[in-house]
Amino acid sequence: MSSPPGAYYTEERWHNWLDRLREETIDPEDEESARLLLNLQDDTAIAVAKILTDYEDTAAGELDPDDDAYLEEETALEELEGIRETVLAEAELGDEDAEMLLEGVQTALMCVFYTAEEYVVSGPAESGTVPGYVEAAAEAEQSEEIDDALELCVQAGTLIISGVELEPEIVEDLEFGLVAEWVNGLDSLQTALEDPEVVEDE
Repeated sequence: MSSPPGAYYTEERWHNWLDRLREETIDPEDEESARLLLNLQDDTAIAVAKILTDYEDTAAGELDPDDDAYLEEETALEELEGIRETVLAEAELGDEDAEMLLEGVQTALMCVFYTAEEYVVSGPAESGTVPGYVEAAAEAEQSEEIDDALELCVQAGTLIISGVELEPEIVEDLEFGLVAEWVNGLDSLQTALEDPEVVEDE
């Protein structure tokens, strides 16, 4: 038997985070606000990391079909799609600044979802390096080739899932933009894969 629907993440959990954002005065310069947004992002990344871990363990034959964590490709993709649709849905928070900051989190997580789905379907990129893909993505963004930039970040992400480290300098050296947000999401995914501890939403 596989994990029941919602075992990895639920709409209720996401809406609890949104309620927190509505209750708080979100200030991008405030440390507590920044931590809340990062926790929200990391919490979703942890759910994705757990799906990937169960999928990999299943693919490697380490889990019995009767195990709750048994997760074949089709089910893994369904789980990822369900969380993606919940997390990336437009949200009204009643505050433009908070909504803008949430959109930044959603942008980061979009790359996380696409990366996880690509990894499940095709595995890690067969060539290239994380810095090489990120650099190429930044160049593509500058040329306004946004789809190419996202695909390059996704390829970098598949390598990160396979165990290649995303060096902190890569994240720090990027200019603000879509690629920087996508790579920030991949950084959360890497952290989640290393330490998939649940972030409390209360």
